[in-house]
Amino acid sequence: MTIIDYLEASAARRPEKAAFVDADHSVSYRELKETAGRIATALIQRKIGPNAPIAVIIDRSIESICAFMGIAMSRNFYVPIDITQPVQRISTILGKMQPELLIYTGSLSDDLKQAVTIPVAEYMELTAAEADPELISQIRKGCMDTDPLYAICTSGSTGTPKGVLISHRSVMDFIPVFVRTFHLSEEDIFGNQAPFDFDVSVKDIYSSLYLGATVQIIPRVCFSMPKKLVELLDEKQVTVIIWAVSALCIAAGLNAFKHRVPGALKKIMFSGEVMPIKMLNIWRRYFPDAMFVNLYGPTEITCNCMYYVIDREFGNTDKLPLGVPFENEGVYVLNENDQPVSVGETGEICVTGTSVGLGYYRDPEKTAAAFVQNPLNSAYPEIMYRTGDLAELAEDGNYYFAARKDFQIKHMGHRIELEEIETYMNATEGVLRASCLFDTNRNKIVACYMGEADKNSIVLSLKKDLPKYMIPNIFIRMEALPISKNGKIDRQKLKRMYEEMG
Repeated sequence: MTIIDYLEASAARRPEKAAFVDADHSVSYRELKETAGRIATALIQRKIGPNAPIAVIIDRSIESICAFMGIAMSRNFYVPIDITQPVQRISTILGKMQPELLIYTGSLSDDLKQAVTIPVAEYMELTAAEADPELISQIRKGCMDTDPLYAICTSGSTGTPKGVLISHRSVMDFIPVFVRTFHLSEEDIFGNQAPFDFDVSVKDIYSSLYLGATVQIIPRVCFSMPKKLVELLDEKQVTVIIWAVSALCIAAGLNAFKHRVPGALKKIMFSGEVMPIKMLNIWRRYFPDAMFVNLYGPTEITCNCMYYVIDREFGNTDKLPLGVPFENEGVYVLNENDQPVSVGETGEICVTGTSVGLGYYRDPEKTAAAFVQNPLNSAYPEIMYRTGDLAELAEDGNYYFAARKDFQIKHMGHRIELEEIETYMNATEGVLRASCLFDTNRNKIVACYMGEADKNSIVLSLKKDLPKYMIPNIFIRMEALPISKNGKIDRQKLKRMYEEMG
């Protein structure tokens, strides 16, 4: 089986139901299947593949989804590339992935045309082909669930993107469990916020395809216009949102719900960063009967491996537990000796199971470093993914996110996790959002934040909870913290901005 089986089943069951809706139009399950068939035929006739990368210049539209499905139906895998990225980065991704074709809609800018050295195809050109069911059937006879479905390019510490390769099997292992865990149904309407080259969107796309539900694609502009955002959620009767933490913080920080509270919204899930409790509590105040879920997991393990359904009150300085593993996923927190941590000990989160990705495309060295033999199993081959995330086992039996392995610093003789400082800053009155960095040249902790609080009030607040050596030395108030295209605080850009300040 492949993901196309999801599409065909939903098209057979609810052919005229809207599958995806964007700002301009909608596409039914029947139309989505038919359009994918025409695109697949055109790709097969071009002798592309099997299992070849095909890049798609995306803009979070229905056309992007149709292209993804057509590529999958042709037994190839898609590489989504956000059109809003700098041309140089797009060029770097293309060089890394070496796709056999680039699909685009509309037109390419002159700069991008010069940067692209591979064959290109305009979307309408592909959809003009006449579908050949027999040709598609011949190709699909050779399909396997271990075939790659997509490659999402994530930031690399060296500045070179890594193409995380995920198979059909991994998605089809995760999605039914995800749907069952949170009691999602074909009547749900998913409010899509995440860009299609960010794995949060995988849950929107494939949960909906699996169920025969509907995805409402929310225009980017809505997240800078709170009144418009809540009106759209309400008018479109969105029932489920699976958003980046920053998107929830933007809505809460802009007092979006003073205009209107969307009445159909029942399930609110978030991931990507640590959720500031102060912002979470704003949402919970307006949606007291909704299910709130903290999701955890990197792209490399197909979206998420742990979840925590929020079932009690949390204070502003509390942390949310990571929760429990999803079914059929092995989650271990290992210390430096590759042994499970004890209570009070911090270790690296490691994951095994079918959800673990295929590795990094055309990058055997990085793949070998992160996708390793499970050190707890010497009896047979078992791949484990080392996330690079640290978690602590608390006395209550829960794991709590601590930091990235590469986000710890040594300051005044102490090992410090900057995210712990951020937790308490985010709880400070007058601070909307905070992010910390370390100036190694000056040996100082720098706190950048949004809000009306001044340095003195923040320091007084932090002194109640943190030792002196963890109090930031420099405070910078900003109109807005830089946000990456995936909705996370862009720490690298923040560091560059700080360095440019001198």
